[in-house]
Amino acid sequence: MKKIVKTVVCTGGGTGGHIYPGLAVADELKERDPSVRIIWFGSSSGRDRDMVEANRNRRGLPSVDGFVGIPSGKLRRYFSLQNLFDLFKIAAGFFTALFYLKRIKPLAVFSKGGFVSVPPCAAAKVLGIPVYTHECDFSPGLATRLNSRFAACILLSYEQSKRFFPEKLQSSLLVTGNPVRPVFYDADAAQGRAFLDLKDAESEKPLLLVLGGSSGARQINDLIFKNFDWLCEHFIVVHQTGKGSDYERAVSAEFEAARLRKRYLPYDFIYAQMPHLIAACDIVFSRAGANSLWECAVCAKPMLLLPLAGAGTRGDQVENAAWFVNQGAALLLEAQSASSAAGGLQPDALSAALKSHLTQMKDAGFRSDMGKSALKAAGGEKSARKIADILYTGVLAQHDI
Repeated sequence: MKKIVKTVVCTGGGTGGHIYPGLAVADELKERDPSVRIIWFGSSSGRDRDMVEANRNRRGLPSVDGFVGIPSGKLRRYFSLQNLFDLFKIAAGFFTALFYLKRIKPLAVFSKGGFVSVPPCAAAKVLGIPVYTHECDFSPGLATRLNSRFAACILLSYEQSKRFFPEKLQSSLLVTGNPVRPVFYDADAAQGRAFLDLKDAESEKPLLLVLGGSSGARQINDLIFKNFDWLCEHFIVVHQTGKGSDYERAVSAEFEAARLRKRYLPYDFIYAQMPHLIAACDIVFSRAGANSLWECAVCAKPMLLLPLAGAGTRGDQVENAAWFVNQGAALLLEAQSASSAAGGLQPDALSAALKSHLTQMKDAGFRSDMGKSALKAAGGEKSARKIADILYTGVLAQHDI
């Protein structure tokens, strides 16, 4: 009898937020059974392939065994002539996915969302391949809402998210938490401090790690620059600015004195060392993207959050932030207000709120309690392992010899 190759297709892309959690699940599947073959379906344009192929598991081996690029069109909630052109891209993505799924013959498709994931999930449904889809945010995005129509199992990060799905899908819902790469559970604070080249004598102030995602966050960067002297007086500030003009300003002569005194440590982008930096820091100041929140939570770090809000966003970061605040794991820097065209507090009020919250977080006991709440919110079981177990017992175990 011909041996069945236990193959799983993972799909998702467009941003690291749709890719890295999926890679965490891939790593756990490989950890459970090294013979499992994993193929990633991502966008044929952009950085999806580079991000997927660069990732390594804890053994230093590639997380996936192959990458398939498919055409990807954006699904917009508003009228745009671009929607017409993107319909052709989505159709092309469907037929491309259909061709490769027939050829690869996976036992399951696991989706981490993003527009690129919809055609493979639809094609898998047509071919009778079980689809498992995961939503990282508090409320489901459009891609998840579409993929849920094709899914045998819908995986959620939050128990409260069940209410966003119709009654007929309730039996398909499972709460797993949000998958985080294994390296965050093994993060080494000493390695993070070594990366920063900080000696004990330079560490009498709390370490404030400022994150705005890989591309930076202009609102957060402006807030750091506006309150620069006060921040460097009270903290050692490690600032991921994103590439571009904000980083150029951060390394300019304007802030040279603080850099030389190691009170201000700017970086345009941090990847491999990020888990260790989070472990080393005392406070994280960031947006409220789901992955950043959960990565900080599993490292038991207190968070100060400035969620992306207003026009151009569906409010997912506001919802994510509110959940962590309610768990006692974070402080919210701003609530949406009509007083600002950017959808937040006026700059002076924002600065005052920043100083007020950070003054409160200077207390080591307060930070410790908040960090414990963050770790509790993330749950005792590794979400990526839980999802890998669901995939394995639901589909792959049936083909064990």
